[in-house]
This record gives sequence, structure tokens and C-alpha cells, in this order.
Amino acid sequence: MNTIKKYAYIALGLFCVGMAYIGFVVPGIPFSIFLVIAAWAFAKSSPRLHAWLYNHPWFGKFLTNWTDKRVFPTKGKYAMVLVMSSSLAFLWFSTGNLKAVAWSGIFMVLVAIWAWRYPGTVEEHTKRIKKGHKVGWIK
Repeated sequence: MNTIKKYAYIALGLFCVGMAYIGFVVPGIPFSIFLVIAAWAFAKSSPRLHAWLYNHPWFGKFLTNWTDKRVFPTKGKYAMVLVMSSSLAFLWFSTGNLKAVAWSGIFMVLVAIWAWRYPGTVEEHTKRIKKGHKVGWIK
């Protein structure tokens, strides 16, 4: 890999880690997608930063559980639905645009369905595997 690509991936990863920190603290900004992108960028550019991210005290467990078992924490799912619902309400009261609310709501429902198909805990993942079920129930 050439040096410019390597540093571009590192810059993208660092930007996404910064956004993940902001999303971890500020309601309404997602942190999980930024972590996944940062892990991907670091995997392509820096084994040291990739290892740091997977061993991070806030983000490491989430990334490890997602990578190894496709676990999406239940608290995160509830928070996601709460934030999406409040965003729709805000959109409606601030614009009154029914089409915008409807299309945004459809997209948000699809994202929620995608997230809720995955187990919320490692224990739930283990139960699904023991029963012979798929980890994500829509595949």
C-alpha cells in the first residue's frame, strides 16, 4: 500500500473515532457506525491503531462482540428507537412536511428492523447457536 493511501485510511479512522466519541456523549449522533468504519480503516492501515481500538475501554467490547458474534446491545437498540422517534417528532413539529416524515419514518423502521434482528447479548447469541437458529434472523 502506498504511503498516501495509508495516511488517508489513518485520517479517516481518526476522524471516525472522534465522531464516535462525540456520538457516545451526545444523544442523537450514532457512535456505532463510526466505530465500524474506524475499525475497517485501521485494519487497512495500522495494526497498532486497530489493536488500540479493539482494546479501548469504551468501544472495545462493543466492537469485539459485533465482530465475533454480531451482538448489537439491547440498550443501544432502545436508545436508537428513542432517538429516531424523537427525531421524527421534531421533524414533524418543525416542518409539518408529511412526506418528509413518512419517508424518514420508513427508512428509520427499516434500520430498526435491521438492528433488532441481531442478538442483544452474548447469552442470547449462545442460545440461538445452541438451538440451531441463525444469529441474525433475517438472512
